[in-house]
Amino acid sequence: MNVPIRSAGAAVEISQLSKIYETRENDEVVAIEKVDLRFEPGTFVAVVGPSGCGKSTLLSLLAGLTSASTGDIAIDGDIIRKPHSKIGVVFQSDLLLYWRTVLDNVLLPIEIKKLDLAKFRVRAEELLAQVGLEGFGNKYPSELSGGMRQRVAICRALIQEPGLLLMDEPFGALDALTREQMIMDMQAMWVRVQNTVVFITHGIDEAVFLADRVLVMSPRPGRIDLDLKIDMPRPRQWSAIHENKEFHGYVRQIRDIFEARGVLVAH
Repeated sequence: MNVPIRSAGAAVEISQLSKIYETRENDEVVAIEKVDLRFEPGTFVAVVGPSGCGKSTLLSLLAGLTSASTGDIAIDGDIIRKPHSKIGVVFQSDLLLYWRTVLDNVLLPIEIKKLDLAKFRVRAEELLAQVGLEGFGNKYPSELSGGMRQRVAICRALIQEPGLLLMDEPFGALDALTREQMIMDMQAMWVRVQNTVVFITHGIDEAVFLADRVLVMSPRPGRIDLDLKIDMPRPRQWSAIHENKEFHGYVRQIRDIFEARGVLVAH
């Protein structure tokens, strides 16, 4: 029997956020320019945009992995200057440690913070069961498929029950069938967790399917071209939703922005 995960979503406030990189030639590259956003607690936000538009830079700033050139990010009122205890991150690569078992990989953040491993071991096993990996705790990453490893990476991010979960194209390296299953699994997991999620993706269909809100970023310098609320009931079924007129309407709005920008060419 699966035990529901309990986690309160974090409120996120982004104010006049910009990030400028300097090149070796002392030129400036503006990755993100004057972004203002607010994410309500427990909201699933997807961010889409062309390559190089600043999506991953935005996620790195939210994670506290890089510093802003101007502006601030606040998590539940705390200004972010470094990685925060309320934040969990999942990258495109699972980044599992091959010499550690699945269970030990999930418990790595707990070990690093010197928390009670015995107490969190039960939670880790519950998380693995909820993503279909019950009984795999003693396996090693090399014994798992790509999709299974990514499920472990998600469990590792969730073990501390983060109020804000940041995901940078977490399904991008998976084959089509595994990706579809992971999208469905992600929805089911989020419905139980109800934390705040910022999900970076190139997939328009994926963004609309998963999110309460889709942000469309412009080509560099990254700005918010469209802030689209997705008003469709949950749970959503991947196969059935592609026959849904509302779904196609949302996808069309996003594609229209990309076509207007020359990112997609209509034929």
